[in-house]
Amino acid sequence: MKLGRWVSVGILLATSSLPAAAAEADLHAQIDQLTAEMNGTLVEDRRWLHQHPELSNREVNTAAYVAKRLKKLGLKLQTGVAKTGIVAILEGGKPGPVIALRSDMDALPVVEEVDLPFKSKVRSTYDGKDVGVMHACGHDGHMSILMGVAEVASKLKAQWPGTLKLIFQPAEEGAPDGEEGGAELMVKEGVMSSAPKPEVVFGLHLFSQWDVGQLAVRSGGAMASSDDLDIVVHGKQTHGARPWAGIDPIVVSAQIIEGLQTITSRQMDISQAPVVVTIGKIDGGVRSNIIPDSVTMRGTLRALDTGMQKDMQERVIRTVTKIAESAGTTADVSIGKDHAYPVTYNDPALTKAMLPTMQRVVGENNVLDVPPMLGAEDFSFFAREVPGLFVFVGVRTPGQPAADWAANHSPRFHIDEASLAVGVRTLSNLALDYATAHQK
Repeated sequence: MKLGRWVSVGILLATSSLPAAAAEADLHAQIDQLTAEMNGTLVEDRRWLHQHPELSNREVNTAAYVAKRLKKLGLKLQTGVAKTGIVAILEGGKPGPVIALRSDMDALPVVEEVDLPFKSKVRSTYDGKDVGVMHACGHDGHMSILMGVAEVASKLKAQWPGTLKLIFQPAEEGAPDGEEGGAELMVKEGVMSSAPKPEVVFGLHLFSQWDVGQLAVRSGGAMASSDDLDIVVHGKQTHGARPWAGIDPIVVSAQIIEGLQTITSRQMDISQAPVVVTIGKIDGGVRSNIIPDSVTMRGTLRALDTGMQKDMQERVIRTVTKIAESAGTTADVSIGKDHAYPVTYNDPALTKAMLPTMQRVVGENNVLDVPPMLGAEDFSFFAREVPGLFVFVGVRTPGQPAADWAANHSPRFHIDEASLAVGVRTLSNLALDYATAHQK
C-alpha cells in the first residue's frame, strides 16, 4: 500500500507536463487506483449505515455520520437541508462547470431477513405501527459510494476541473403523511438554484436485476411518474338485509375499481408508453350486516410520459365521479396529495455523450440499454431543473443464480459489496469526463 501511494504521488506530479489527453487518461487511472485503495473504507461505511438505518425525514444519526466523514475531507458543508439532508461543495483546482451528484439516505419499514453480522435490528414507528427498519433498497450503498467519490475527488483536487455539489438527500421513499421532504423539498429550498448552481446532475441506484460490473441505462423516460390516488366513496348506511334503503359504497367501489382498469386497457394508447392504475388499499364497513356510510381507497398511478400522466389523471377523476354519480352518490378524488414524483427523465443528449465513459469504466458489452421501469424515483425533481442522468449499478455476484437475489424492497435484499467500487468509479468518471469536456 505504501508503494501504491508513492506511485500515485509520482503520477500526480508528472501530469503537469503531459498533454491534455494524457493527463486526463492519468486521472482515470488515479481514480481506479484510489478507489481500489479505499475499498475497505467503502465497505466499512456501508456496513455501519446498513446496521443503523433510519426512516424518511428521521435520518439524524445517518446525516451525522456522513457529515463527520465529509468534514475530514475538508469539504464545505450545509446541513439540515430539507430537514436532515446535506449539501457538500468540493472546488477543484482548475476551472470548469458545477456538477451535482446525488445519493439518497433513508431506509424502509422492513424487517431484515438476511443473516449478516451487520444485520439491522432497528425498530421504529411508521404509520402508527411498530416496524423493523432496513436498508432494503441500497441507499446505504449509495451513501458509501458518494462519500467515496468525495474522497477520490478531494485527493485529486488540484487537478480536478470545476466544482462538485454533493447532495445527500433524505426521504426518497416518501416523507411521512402530512410532511414535506425529499428531493422536491430540497429543490424548493434552493439546492439546484443557489450558488454554486449545477448545470447537470448525475445519480445512480444499486439494483439486484444485474450483475456486479454491469451498468443499465435508458435514454429518455427511464422511470415512471408516481401519483398517490385517494378516493372516498360516499354512501348511505343501512341494514345489510335492506340495501334498497341506502346506497352501498362497497358495490360502488367495486364498480370504480373495475372502471379504472379500463383506462389502461381500453382508453390509453399503451403502444406509446405503458401506464398503470393500481388500487392497493380499500377500507369500508365494520360487520357483515351493515352497509357502511363510506369506503376509502388508496392507490398509485404510473406513467412514463408527462402528457400521458396528465391525461390519465383526468380520466381517473372522470371515471370515479361518473360511476359514483350513476349510483346516485358522490366520490371525492385526490391525486398526488401526499406523494407525487415526475417521470425520471434521462436527457438524451447527455446520455449519449456519457455513454463512452460508462463503456470505458465497465466495458462496452456491460453497459445495457434497458426498457423503462414503472418504479419511481424522486431524483426526477433534480433532473427537472437541469439535464440529468440516472444509472443502475448491478449488485449480483456474477455466475450466481438470479433467483438467489431478492428484488429491491424485499426483506431478503442484499448486495455483493464489490458493486460499491463500481459505483465510485462510475460516478467519479462521469463527473470528471463531463467537467473535462466543458472546462471554462
